[in-house]
Amino acid sequence: MASPLSITLTAARAADTQAIAERLGRLLAVGDVLALIGPLGAGKTTFVQGLARGLDVPGDRNVASPTFALVTEHPGRIPLVHADLYRIEHERELTELGLTDAYDRAAVAIEWLDRFPDAAPADRLEIAIDFAPNDGRRLTLTPGGPRAAALTDQLARK
Repeated sequence: MASPLSITLTAARAADTQAIAERLGRLLAVGDVLALIGPLGAGKTTFVQGLARGLDVPGDRNVASPTFALVTEHPGRIPLVHADLYRIEHERELTELGLTDAYDRAAVAIEWLDRFPDAAPADRLEIAIDFAPNDGRRLTLTPGGPRAAALTDQLARK
């Protein structure tokens, strides 16, 4: 069940998901952490592509799923670190990813953080992406702390 601070947004198509993410990307600062949760094919990477636009990542950068690379970094207004924990099998592997350092110098979007929730700060914005009717998506944003709550509030007002 969603917390009272959660907001739910709907996206009829992939471009709408990216537009929501782009609005959020324009609000992000160094140290912001996003936990992207949802089934395979729900649109987690599509969401990150929108974030990249909002963070002014150059358009020629290929923002793709880091499923095999595990972590990619993109330059922008502030750096965007994109991680994917889908292939991580043991918690001890997490230290090799360098996420702890990334939290101090970038905005970080982590796909599949629900597999290892302790791998990120508690003050993070969880974005659950679910399938909706007619190939749409339902995005539920749940803040885990004061900074994430401020982001959620700002996004809800736009």
